[in-house]
Formats: sequence, C-alpha cells, structure tokens
Amino acid sequence: MRVGAFLIFRSPLRYVMNPKTPVCPQVTEEEIRQQEIFELETSDRSWLSGPRSRWRDLMTLLHVGQDFIRAFRVLHFAGPCVTIFGSARTQPGTEYYELARKMGEVCAKLGFTTMTGGGPGIMAAANQGAFEAGGRSIGVNIELPFEQSLNTHVHRSVTMRYFFTRKTVLVKYSYAFVVMPGGAGTLDEMFETMTLIQTGKLRNFPIILMGKDYWQPLMDFIYKMADEGTISPGDPDLIFFTDDVEEAKAHLVRHAVRQFGLRRKQIPRSIRLLGEKPVLE
Repeated sequence: MRVGAFLIFRSPLRYVMNPKTPVCPQVTEEEIRQQEIFELETSDRSWLSGPRSRWRDLMTLLHVGQDFIRAFRVLHFAGPCVTIFGSARTQPGTEYYELARKMGEVCAKLGFTTMTGGGPGIMAAANQGAFEAGGRSIGVNIELPFEQSLNTHVHRSVTMRYFFTRKTVLVKYSYAFVVMPGGAGTLDEMFETMTLIQTGKLRNFPIILMGKDYWQPLMDFIYKMADEGTISPGDPDLIFFTDDVEEAKAHLVRHAVRQFGLRRKQIPRSIRLLGEKPVLE
C-alpha cells in the first residue's frame, strides 16, 4: 500500500509495541498538499526533496554545469584572491563594516584580488575597500528571493544559482580567507573551508577570524571540540584570531604571500575572440 511518498508492507507477523515507544503522527492530506506546493515554488526545492524523474535530474546537472562554466569564464582572470566572508546585514559605518573595508584595502595593497559573495553588508565593505584602493574587486553573487543584491563596488561579478557551486568558486581561487561576523551562511563557509584544509583537500591556506567580541564563544567551542577529541589537537591553530588589521596583514604576508610565492604567479591573459574579459581593463 502506498501512502504519500512511503511504501508500507503488510506482514503476517505480529509485533508487540512497547507502551513507551512514541507513536509517529499520521501525515495528513493537507500536509502532503502543502509539501507539494512548497516544492513547486522553485525547482531547487523539488531537487532537494528526494528522488525525481531522470529527466529532471539531468536538467539539474546541466544547470550545475552552467553555473560552473559562467564562474570559470569570469574568475579565470581574477589572479590570486583573498575571500572575505561575513554578514549581509551589517550596516555601513558600524565597527565591523569599517573593519571589513580596511581588510579589503589591505588585500588590494598586497596585490590580492578581493573576492566576496557580492552582496551588501560585510561583502560590500570588503569590496569597497579594495575598489577604492585601486585593487581588483570581485563578487560571486547568489540568486535569492530576498537580502542578496549585488553591491556597486565590484569590477566583475558572476551570479550563481546554487549555494554549493558558489562556495566552490569562493574557495577555488583564494589563497587566504578572512571571516568577519556573520550568521549561519558565514559559519557554513568557514567550517567547510576549515574541513577542506584539515582533510587535505585544500592546502594550508590561512583562515583569519576577525571580530573577537562576536566570535569568542565560537573559539571557545572549537577548543572544546579539540579537548573532546572530535577534531585534532592542532586544528584550532588553523584559525588566526585577531581584530588588529596590521596583525592580519602580517599573517597574510607570512602565510599566503611568502609561503606560496604569489608574486611569481602570472594572471592568465584574456582572449577577446572567446569573449573573455580581464578583471581590470
């Protein structure tokens, strides 16, 4: 017998239910209808709601490939980047906005391209700092129904459809990561980057965590994980924790510029015949 999306098989065997076992609530027809409406609002929701037809899954694969191709064409000429993560809700003129703007300026003066999620808040601040300092500024935006609009301080940008493709390109071109105060998305980006480093999928690029008052409970928890043995004892050392822009700059020089010889790395030349454009004309 089929109920909703679940198969229930009747068996001649009889079972005695433990009276303490919680009873699973019955799914109503209204709940099933609301789930169907939810999935139909965007194709992404249906993709994340279990098996679909092979044709629809194939179309999703093509959209994923399209996301990556668009990003590769734009970011191939970005040069060595520093990605700055942070909240889209931080207001101009606030302490963390100004801190992010200064870090964007520092990255530009060190010769890095400043890369962000391209939106408002911390992202706009970091792009603004790089833009006004004469450096290269790039935004990797995401399609969202709210909160995410491209800021005006980028030289080039690409808009992604999927969060996971966006996170991939935010990591792919960067030699260091600066994490400013943010929410769930910022935590997701930071811990995915940290996981890639600790598992050897990514080289030991520096992660700079800025905003001590905001992030101190998180650092305490990371050290607790090390004490409990759920991460390696040396994993907290992957994070450089500071609010001092000069300290952050020195850390970038020591662990991103010198360690990887970035000044010897040439930015590929664009080919006009292929419709390619450099970040800066």
